[in-house]
Amino acid sequence: MQFNIDKFYDKAYDWLITFGPRILIAILVFLVGQWLIRILKKRTASTMHNKDVNPSLRPFMRSMITAALQIVLILLVMQILGIQLTIFAALVGALGVAAGLALSGTLQNFTSGILILIMKPFTVGDNIIAQGQEGTVTDIRIFYTVLTTYDNRTVIIPNSKLSNELIVNLSSEGKRRMDIEIKVPFTVDYVNSEGVLKQVIAENKKVLQEPTPRVGVSAIEGDGYKIIVNAWVDAHGFHDVRLALQEKLIDGLKQQGVKLPGM
Repeated sequence: MQFNIDKFYDKAYDWLITFGPRILIAILVFLVGQWLIRILKKRTASTMHNKDVNPSLRPFMRSMITAALQIVLILLVMQILGIQLTIFAALVGALGVAAGLALSGTLQNFTSGILILIMKPFTVGDNIIAQGQEGTVTDIRIFYTVLTTYDNRTVIIPNSKLSNELIVNLSSEGKRRMDIEIKVPFTVDYVNSEGVLKQVIAENKKVLQEPTPRVGVSAIEGDGYKIIVNAWVDAHGFHDVRLALQEKLIDGLKQQGVKLPGM
């Protein structure tokens, strides 16, 4: 079969006339799109910095926005070129469903991590109670959060557990009320004990004077009554202050001759 160069040139010319403008437009759209994506990427980084978005979230957000824009640009270019997207869309949909089923738990943690970093129910350095664990938040990742307990254990909690269940943030308000109960026999004069306890509280520099500390009777029992102390302290260092204050309260009562049960 002899090759006909004239027919080849005719077909090439017809193809160029038919598809050439589309190809040129597609190339132009692709180049302009890449330029716009670079500009949007820089502005997104600047906006997240100005809005004080969590540093752990910034690289992921930039990558996700850039990837989404690149996909949209590629689909637009394919549409301009006249490439049928039906099979492509079906393939992407099938892969998306399969990946979603396989990674459902991981995706839950991923989504929850983004919500935690954006909504900020707690931040690094906060003391929280979650999943039966109390400790200080040392790291917030996309998939999990790390706590360090007061006895120096590292606890890793999936973010889906933190976004869907109860969290107690112990330090977000900046201060906490400390409640200490002391049981004394009926032979102990309450007015004298109240004065001693208030003096000990006033002398403790770790106790905040606003809100005003309170001392009162919390319960009356068959063999005595309970005196409760309500004192406000800084949230950080709460347990250390509690231990020291309890020791001072007992010493103060003993020095005034107050006999506590068992002494």
